[in-house]
Amino acid sequence: MTNPKRLSGKVALVTGGSRGIGAAIVRRFAAEGAKVAFTYRSSPNAAQHIVAGIEAEGGSALAIAADSADPVAVEHAVDHTASHFGCLDILVNNAGGGTPELIGEATLANYEHIFAVHVRAAFVAMNAAAKLMPSGGRIITIGSINAERLPFTHGALYSATKAALVGLTKGAARDLGPRGITANVIEPGPIDTDLNPADGPWAAPARAALATGRFGDVSDVAGLAAYLASAEARFITGAALAIDGGYSI
Repeated sequence: MTNPKRLSGKVALVTGGSRGIGAAIVRRFAAEGAKVAFTYRSSPNAAQHIVAGIEAEGGSALAIAADSADPVAVEHAVDHTASHFGCLDILVNNAGGGTPELIGEATLANYEHIFAVHVRAAFVAMNAAAKLMPSGGRIITIGSINAERLPFTHGALYSATKAALVGLTKGAARDLGPRGITANVIEPGPIDTDLNPADGPWAAPARAALATGRFGDVSDVAGLAAYLASAEARFITGAALAIDGGYSI
């Protein structure tokens, strides 16, 4: 029987944790016993609502205002988590953003922004976290199945950043493996969120590509993240794990 508190005694930081997949991971980690810090950029009310809900259930949570486009803010979030809770065992790189653009029309400014938020922020966070993590540490990065399959336009920059995260993670897994720290990428397919709703304008073609015929739920991704964060996943590292309802078949 799975231990419902398998993250007891652990401290986690989730970037971009006030909504969508990030918020689901924050809540799942807290339910499994972890003390959880998370960053947010523009939704303080949502962030405080999550903290209040976790504390009402007897858990511990900390909301940190930090823009993932700012490397100083990202590094501060890592250090603040460790100083507030006394250690750092788990890092989840989840924050994202950027504007879809066609190649031929894309701007350098958007290219730099999307790489800053997705790739540079993940590097800064894992580099800072690696200095603090003990053996048994976990680095989990939320990528996208679009790193492998991109059946629509306007996604070149987004796809490129998610592919870069796979290479970054594989290198981190090799570097940190001797210290007992794992690093993995989760690659969600179509997941029902406020930014990508199952009834939104892009939903029909995405649903047609799904073997399940339906979008995933944020809890599906959170469940995989909780497993990778646990001791049960100690021999999984350097992996890019699709959770996509058959989208990539």
